[in-house]
Amino acid sequence: MDAARPRTAAPGPRLRRALIVTAGLATAAGLVLWAADPGAFRGLPAAYWVMALLALLVDARPHPVPDRRVRAVILPSICFTFAIVLDRGLAPALVVQLAAITVAGARMRSPVRRWVHLALQHTAALGAAAAVAGLAVPPIGARPDWRDAAVACAAAGAWIAARYAVAAVVRRWTADRRTRRRRRTRADLLATASLLLLGPVILVAARVSLALLPLALLALHAVHRTVRWAGDSERATRVDPLTGLPNRRALQTTMAERGPDRQRALLLLDLDRFRTVNDALGHPAGDRLLARVADRLTAVVPEHDLVVRLGGDEFAVLATRVEGPASARRIAQHLAETLSRPFPLDGTPVELSASIGIALQSGRRDGATLLREAETAMYEAKQRGDQIAVHGPDAPHHSPDRLALLADLRDALRHDGAGIQLYYQPQIAIATGEVVGVEALLRWRHPRRGVVGPEELLRVAEPTPVMRLLTAHVLDEVVAQLAAWRERGTPLRAAVNVSARDLHAGDVADRVSRLLREHEVPADLLQLEITESALMADPHRVLETLTRLDRMGVAISLDDFGTGYSSLQHLRRLPLAEVKIDRSFVLGMVADRGDAAIVRSVIGLAGALGLRAVAEGVEDEATWRLLAAAGCHTAQGWFHARPMPAAELTGWLNRYRPVRPGKRGEIDSGLAGIPSNNEGAGWPPSPAKR
Repeated sequence: MDAARPRTAAPGPRLRRALIVTAGLATAAGLVLWAADPGAFRGLPAAYWVMALLALLVDARPHPVPDRRVRAVILPSICFTFAIVLDRGLAPALVVQLAAITVAGARMRSPVRRWVHLALQHTAALGAAAAVAGLAVPPIGARPDWRDAAVACAAAGAWIAARYAVAAVVRRWTADRRTRRRRRTRADLLATASLLLLGPVILVAARVSLALLPLALLALHAVHRTVRWAGDSERATRVDPLTGLPNRRALQTTMAERGPDRQRALLLLDLDRFRTVNDALGHPAGDRLLARVADRLTAVVPEHDLVVRLGGDEFAVLATRVEGPASARRIAQHLAETLSRPFPLDGTPVELSASIGIALQSGRRDGATLLREAETAMYEAKQRGDQIAVHGPDAPHHSPDRLALLADLRDALRHDGAGIQLYYQPQIAIATGEVVGVEALLRWRHPRRGVVGPEELLRVAEPTPVMRLLTAHVLDEVVAQLAAWRERGTPLRAAVNVSARDLHAGDVADRVSRLLREHEVPADLLQLEITESALMADPHRVLETLTRLDRMGVAISLDDFGTGYSSLQHLRRLPLAEVKIDRSFVLGMVADRGDAAIVRSVIGLAGALGLRAVAEGVEDEATWRLLAAAGCHTAQGWFHARPMPAAELTGWLNRYRPVRPGKRGEIDSGLAGIPSNNEGAGWPPSPAKR
């Protein structure tokens, strides 16, 4: 695909060569035709010379076919040369056509090779039309009838077939064989057929009066407007209106086309902290910054590569001449350095950086897969804190076994989550012993592998877009279950884990809002849990998503606190409602004084900030007592109940009686009737969660 902003070389030498070569070909062809049949040029009427002059005049403004190379240009002169070939035969028409091509070549300033190809196509087209017209006996007369109309239509069909056949042969057997194969658009064929069928009308008008011939210019103007409108419409679907770069659709079309044999690489660039520019300087300034990013990328990317804006603050570069991962990395590093230079914006230098994911294409992998792999690598770079990541056979998540498992998971999600089950583990208020909520936990019964462990499921899904499909499925199920509990008179708050990929995309807030509205569930019955690693990848983007959720009334919980690397400022800046203490500290409270001190510190910090403290992994009464003494608000673990399906949870709630710390009482009865193999997987599961 030609770039949306074509780079044109200085027309001087190229234009002179085009004029000299094409004019020379036209002159030589005319001399050859005159020598072969001098009688065809004797006694040419005035109508011929008027049509020839009009043909040269209208080709000063040829009609480029939308989003195609100049070889597919539509020459308005074909209506006049087609009329001449019907009236005077091949030789006079061909001389005029070649002269008109010379004029169009000078106007379009295109390479000589392309106009030679165009001359070959029109020569073959006129020859085919002349052959069909010559079969008519007698020839088209002064008063055409239905037979003459049929001959003109047949000749026009032969003209179209011959031209596009020669174009296909040229693509296949000349040095331009790497040119992308394109489908003829409806506007292309309609405009060509309209011009050709205008030829017989022009011929009849010329026989009536030469004064009628200039009126054909009005019809040509209408055709020109039609082709231009079609071009604008197609361009609008393939070009980003803000930056003028090709868009996602254009990229997918280009990747689907067969290119050269060398390996290609797709580099997906996501601007880091771009939202801060919108927040600080406003969206108009952000739009100008995106346009300058596009200009800078276009300036450093070679002509044979493609720069694309995918949407938002995401760009892509399709590199067509790479030798392998090392070569692709060098390109990515060059792009990163290009974007690292400050962008002057309203007198303020704006610093930008980008996370770049690379996917290499070889063989017959489709463009959608390549784009998905580049996106996976980009998120991997963000999560690792690196600037560049390469998706390839050496990546740990790219093993054949994991790819097969990922494909099975995607297929299960497309079939209403076949085999994917949700289990719910109660959360108990330590002060009162009451059930204050549940956490939705995930497990997957694979049809061949059996139960897939939570760690393996997370490793497979998290680096890929499948994670968002999985989150969407879980949210749908949980909100529907909340509505069912509410209708039965036992409203419960349910916590659902969301991944970094969901928070970066931002559409999780829209999905939650829609689900709560559709099921008529109050927002305070849903709680979303995030991990510290999700904050590290892109804190500003995550903050925007969490702020939207908080304004809706959805509580936010920071899961596995203490195991990541986030700053304590997140507890102050983020709209959190609670902090969940990781089970690795809770499990060691009784035996390890250090773990107990950490847990007490986290509980105190949460209380000072007005947050609830929730302890995971409470599995014995001694731990329960220590947490109560430290002032912990909520406990979750096997000491009260294992994760269970929604139907079993209803029975458990009916049997459970609130008991405060130190009164074991009915707590054991809460475990009765729950099979020992009902452990669940967290959503997304923590590595050690049971």
